[in-house]
Amino acid sequence: MLAVGSIGLRTRRLRAGLSAVGVAIGIASMVAVLGISASSQAELLDAIDALGTNLLTVQPGQSFIGGGDSTLPVSSRARLSRMNGVQGAASLYAVAGATVRRTSFVDPRQTSGITVFGTDLTLVRTLSAKLASGTFLTSTTARFPTVVLGSVAAQRLGLSDVASRPMVWIGDRYYAVVGILAPVTLDSGIDRAALIGLPHAQEDWDADATPAKVYLRAEENRLTQVRELASASANPQNPEEVEVSRPSDALEAKAAAEGAFTSLLLGLGAVALLVGGVGIANVMVISVIERRSEIGLRRALGATRRHIATQFLTESLLLSALGGVAGALLGAVVTAAYATTQGGRVVVPPEAVLGGIVAALLIGAVAGLYPALRAARLSPTEALRTV
Repeated sequence: MLAVGSIGLRTRRLRAGLSAVGVAIGIASMVAVLGISASSQAELLDAIDALGTNLLTVQPGQSFIGGGDSTLPVSSRARLSRMNGVQGAASLYAVAGATVRRTSFVDPRQTSGITVFGTDLTLVRTLSAKLASGTFLTSTTARFPTVVLGSVAAQRLGLSDVASRPMVWIGDRYYAVVGILAPVTLDSGIDRAALIGLPHAQEDWDADATPAKVYLRAEENRLTQVRELASASANPQNPEEVEVSRPSDALEAKAAAEGAFTSLLLGLGAVALLVGGVGIANVMVISVIERRSEIGLRRALGATRRHIATQFLTESLLLSALGGVAGALLGAVVTAAYATTQGGRVVVPPEAVLGGIVAALLIGAVAGLYPALRAARLSPTEALRTV
């Protein structure tokens, strides 16, 4: 039956190939969407695992009276760092009025969206951040006009490394750029920041004495406990004015959002697959009309209606299977190419490949059912009369 069912495909190769392409495009788009989404989610979850899910951020929330922004007490960072279960703490302090420019000749209004913070020396270790170039602030450099730039801030200032000892203009003087951070996954706000030492920020800039944000690295088995008590520890008088969050929650939500977006793209792939199925149905109907003499001759030689129906249904299934396999392979190749160019991990879900082929076969069965039944209903005399 496979040999007989493939006659139409072997004798009309161009038509069969074009019909298979329609199915292949639909299957390839579905497999590629699932593969790219799975690769992106795997990369994101790998980043979460590498950076740790035990990081907490403590920052001011809304004031209970008046509804305005509240502030953390001056001693909040010290109290939080002494909590049981806290492995490390680091904080950022807002530096009001400081702008960052490449040189003193740049218009002061062109700030490039860079925010200046005073920071502890433990920030990199607490955030599990890495330096793309140079070093972070030390106990010595933190007392002088030196700065570490976030990845986006450095890009906006036209800097890629510190090998040439670059300088940037902050406020009314030049600062030596001693380091450039790699992108910080757990807090993208750091990427758009210029970090100066807290002693220098407080001495020269009168930086805020209250921290704008405190990062806590907690022990894994005490994370829940630390999270529940952090508000009261940071601000014992008004714990309701403190927001405590876990950055990894936002990343996991992002992965879930990407999964929801994948469903939309899968719908578009299903539409393309449906169009391919209509193409197969069209080809099979035309094939029945063109091969009426063949059908009549086979019936006259003893073939039953079941034989004829099976022949044309097999042909439709072979055509859709050809498109399904080609589409699954194409989708896997597209996924691998995308993940490789993005420097991520290649993940092609086996269920996506298998599901794509099964979907193609189902489309082929549905598309070939009517033409097969139509061919089976032809009587030998009627079919041979049209020769």
